[in-house]
Amino acid sequence: MIKYLEKENLEDLVQKGIFVVDFYADWCGPCKMMGSVLEKMNDVNIIKINTDVHQELAVKYGIMSIPTLIFFKDGKEVKKVVGFQSEDEIKNILNSI
Repeated sequence: MIKYLEKENLEDLVQKGIFVVDFYADWCGPCKMMGSVLEKMNDVNIIKINTDVHQELAVKYGIMSIPTLIFFKDGKEVKKVVGFQSEDEIKNILNSI
């Protein structure tokens, strides 16, 4: 399930369960490739955050390059990866947390 963050509080959304938070921008080529991979992952909770719209969250989470994926488990950040990730790489991370 993919949700695009609008005015919701990210911390509230990731409180229970495992979430992949994708920091991206519409103009970013690798972000578009990452989006295609994430769209195939129907059994994963995904929240997409446009860094051009939510600059304060990008600063808060130390986003220096996009795409950046942050993995949350029950409200806690457990892993951060920068750059394009394959579906297998994402699944391996999810299986490890």
